[in-house]
Amino acid sequence: MKKIIYYVAQSVDGFIAGKNDDVTAFIHQGKSIEKYQNDLSQFKTVIMGRRTYEFGYQFGLMPGQPAYPGMEHHIFSNSLKFQNSHSAVHIEHLNVDRVLELKQHSPSDIYLCGGGQFAGWLLDHHLIDQIKLKLNPVILGIGTPLFGNSQTIYSLKYENCEGFKDGLQILTYSVQYQ
Repeated sequence: MKKIIYYVAQSVDGFIAGKNDDVTAFIHQGKSIEKYQNDLSQFKTVIMGRRTYEFGYQFGLMPGQPAYPGMEHHIFSNSLKFQNSHSAVHIEHLNVDRVLELKQHSPSDIYLCGGGQFAGWLLDHHLIDQIKLKLNPVILGIGTPLFGNSQTIYSLKYENCEGFKDGLQILTYSVQYQ
């Protein structure tokens, strides 16, 4: 079974976006981002929630189109609909069995893109296997928490840390479910 990997930018104080979904304080170029983009090329499947998908609209993403070329997109939403969508874009209902089916049949590990609320739901259902934090050297003070409203407590097993001159660190942990 493939892993779900939550690979996400985060501030030192635990936010994946600031007030009004602002991400301008995060590092957007340099060796650390080249590493992230290279890592993304290994994924063939991406999952995300509706808000994360719609967040892409402000960067030119057209509704129903893939945000990541070469990946099958599974957008988990009970309300999102498109008039026309690309063959690689699938809308899914929030369903544990469907996520397990994707883990079973994906040709690669699965990239969990953004989404504090969706990530919290996945964590609450023991579905995230690995967390890769792009820890940015910034304090946002307010915004979207890493796991939304989830209040679950799990131990993480340290796997790796890669530091970059721009101050960003990529921290890798596996989630230890009891």
